[in-house]
Amino acid sequence: MKYGVPLGLIHPAAWKDVAVAADRLGFESVWLPEHLVFTTDLSSAVYPGTSDPGIKPSTPLFDAPAYLCWLAAHTTRVRLGTAVHLLALRHPFVSARAFATLDVVSSGRAICGVGAGWYRGEWDAAGVPFADRGARLDEVIEVTRRLWDEPVVAHSGRFYSFPEVAFEPKPVQHRLPILCGGESPAALRRAARLCDGWISMPHTLESIRPQLDRLAALGGTRSVTVHAYELGSPDEVPSWAALGVNRLIVRPWKRSRDAVSALESFAARYGVTRA
Repeated sequence: MKYGVPLGLIHPAAWKDVAVAADRLGFESVWLPEHLVFTTDLSSAVYPGTSDPGIKPSTPLFDAPAYLCWLAAHTTRVRLGTAVHLLALRHPFVSARAFATLDVVSSGRAICGVGAGWYRGEWDAAGVPFADRGARLDEVIEVTRRLWDEPVVAHSGRFYSFPEVAFEPKPVQHRLPILCGGESPAALRRAARLCDGWISMPHTLESIRPQLDRLAALGGTRSVTVHAYELGSPDEVPSWAALGVNRLIVRPWKRSRDAVSALESFAARYGVTRA
């Protein structure tokens, strides 16, 4: 089993120390979330499944691929991913360039986790139609993959059109993985048909099964990443693996200041080692 670390669940001041510790201890990956902007009007900021705003306008926001580039300079092996990046909020050139840069400076450690997003306010503020975000994301994924793979690319689509362009440098990885986050029918279809894997919301062994069944019915995917914040013991891990999960994003701490020591304890208890 591969283990990832959710940097978004600790204070940004601790991100570097936790990423360095994860790298040293043998964790496979670290992950950053992102939003582009928060509006001060929170009327459209109710997180799905809750009755409260899922954001605070004063929360500091960082460009995730850029921040991961900085973390790449302080680490050597740990993979650097987004969970998730709002790919469709930008022109395809912008995010394709950002992740290709991250992959180059990290010597092939980038993971591009993407999602359609839930918060309408930032889409309205950016002037991008919220209702089109899923279809737009599908097109951007296809364009991004072509920019990373093909010597020259021209495109004429529903949302984006451009003449033949060259796009260099290419990512270091032969296939920089694009993973899809989200649990709507559209997100699961996207994961199965367009992406290299799926990233879940937080789950237990019991709650993840229906989502995996739905994903399997769509043809499945080569990689399943689950946010599993409440692992009970190492004895659970084989059960996750038996379900087809190959990466668990874990949070073994309660407070940011305890994150490094908690990762050390987790690594010892769960047998996390550097390959």
